[in-house]
Amino acid sequence: MPTHSETRHLPYTAQQMYDLVADVESYPQFLPWTAAARVRSTREDAEKVVMLADLVISFKVFRERFGSRVTLYPEARKIDTEYLDGPFEKMISNWSFEEAEDGGCHVSFFVDFAFRNKLLQTTATIFFNDAMQRVVRAFERRAAELHG
Repeated sequence: MPTHSETRHLPYTAQQMYDLVADVESYPQFLPWTAAARVRSTREDAEKVVMLADLVISFKVFRERFGSRVTLYPEARKIDTEYLDGPFEKMISNWSFEEAEDGGCHVSFFVDFAFRNKLLQTTATIFFNDAMQRVVRAFERRAAELHG
């Protein structure tokens, strides 16, 4: 199963980047292959916010909806996503945002997924690293538009 992990130093605050990634409903405005996004429900408690969200991913002839549980930890500035339903066998992602001593912040991102359909899995594996780099760059560009 493909995984991708990276940490970037960006010239924005950790809070700005956390807010950007936490704004799931805005993803279709800037995230590649994201045709639609909807938050089904939100539940808050003392230390976290749990959203159930749907994304519609569209790439050439492939168009699929998948649901996720997105857990936001505002104080720790961490975001965990786990797959609920759709075309994947498994999908998790984790984001963390930390202020950098020299200014800006460190953004760490990890994703691990597998498609149920073996043909999709083989195709995704071929393009996986490029696709993940495009996703990370899309968040960087969006941050520059909003805060640059």
